[in-house]
Amino acid sequence: MFGPFERTVAGRYLRARKGERFVSIIAVFSLIGIALGVATLIVVTSVMSGFQQELVSRILGINGDITVDAYAGQQIDGYQALDTRIRAIPHVVSVTPLINGQVLLTSSNGGAQGGLVRGMTQADLLALHPVSNHVIAGSLKDFTGDNAIAIGISLAQSYQLRVGDSLTVISPQGAATAFGTIPRIRAYKVVAIFDAGLNDYNTSVVFMPLPAAQAFFQKPDGVTGIEIRLTNPELAPGLMPDLAQALQGQRVLARDWLHANDTIVSVLQVQKDTMFIVLGMIVLVAAFNVVSSLIMLVKDKRGDIAVLRTLGASAGAVLRIFVMCGAFVGVVGTLIGTVIGIVFCHNIVAIQHAVQDITGGQVFDSQVFQLTQLPSTIDWSDVARVVALGLALSLLATVYPSWRAARTDPVEALRHE
Repeated sequence: MFGPFERTVAGRYLRARKGERFVSIIAVFSLIGIALGVATLIVVTSVMSGFQQELVSRILGINGDITVDAYAGQQIDGYQALDTRIRAIPHVVSVTPLINGQVLLTSSNGGAQGGLVRGMTQADLLALHPVSNHVIAGSLKDFTGDNAIAIGISLAQSYQLRVGDSLTVISPQGAATAFGTIPRIRAYKVVAIFDAGLNDYNTSVVFMPLPAAQAFFQKPDGVTGIEIRLTNPELAPGLMPDLAQALQGQRVLARDWLHANDTIVSVLQVQKDTMFIVLGMIVLVAAFNVVSSLIMLVKDKRGDIAVLRTLGASAGAVLRIFVMCGAFVGVVGTLIGTVIGIVFCHNIVAIQHAVQDITGGQVFDSQVFQLTQLPSTIDWSDVARVVALGLALSLLATVYPSWRAARTDPVEALRHE
């Protein structure tokens, strides 16, 4: 497509001589603009992908791939037999019966806030690795009996609780008397403090042995929910018909993780697409710089174009020469920006810590973003989209200036020389 003649002339125009520095400086700034735009776009899309993947994986690690919940105020009876039927479904790894209950958490230090009690057996809690692998105080070996409770690190810090202290749990669903409903109140001993990596769980979720939760919520023979984990979370939607057959006769609501977290997943995807469009404007602005630099180059080389046409160069050859000049700036800028973006993503946590050490501030607030550090996952399909965008805009930017150069009339150009 590009012959030796076009490549030689284009290379000559890209190497500025004395008196032609200004046009080359503009081309260099255009190259830098494209590189920065592409790098920024790769970094932002990688952070958004990492945030989405990390948040969903942590939610799945805590909540399971499929949740089965009893209707409000009811319970699932005969869950042991139900457990056996669900385990017979292909790709099911574990089945966890539990009790979920909204409560008010108070302490002797005067703190009070709403929370969620999750009652499960000691074996099931040990199998819940986001919690059991991140116990920072106490031990889950003591997670037995009717007086034990495990709390998150944020709740412990807020209430100034340590292992061995008491946390009072108040349930609004109490006993009905002539004076109204009296809430159930009981103090539990903190046996373990965990860091699940999700701020909501660290702040407001407490774990209680299943028999103790059944006694506190007055459900001695039943549970309020069942969590199911699969070999692959992506299989959850396809297993729902088999699960519905296993749950036949039960008054429950079954949801896979996509439907349970559809708001979070959809919002994150919309944010990612929006950021791609907004930051793509940076590459577009850099492409306009390529247009301006090429227009100035064409104007500066009108005499050379006229001479080339007079010597027999075709209009197509002139067009290809200036397309190569602009494409070189766009391609090199895109490649440099891709390398910068990938290197930045691989070292983003170290960069975050360095910025925090220098500024003394907090770059990534875990209480707002739910995660404790800035995530980054390089999605190569997103990188390919960014590279394609940079190359496409750079090549489109060369069309008009190159077309104007090809239409240059040699007679008119030489007349003004």
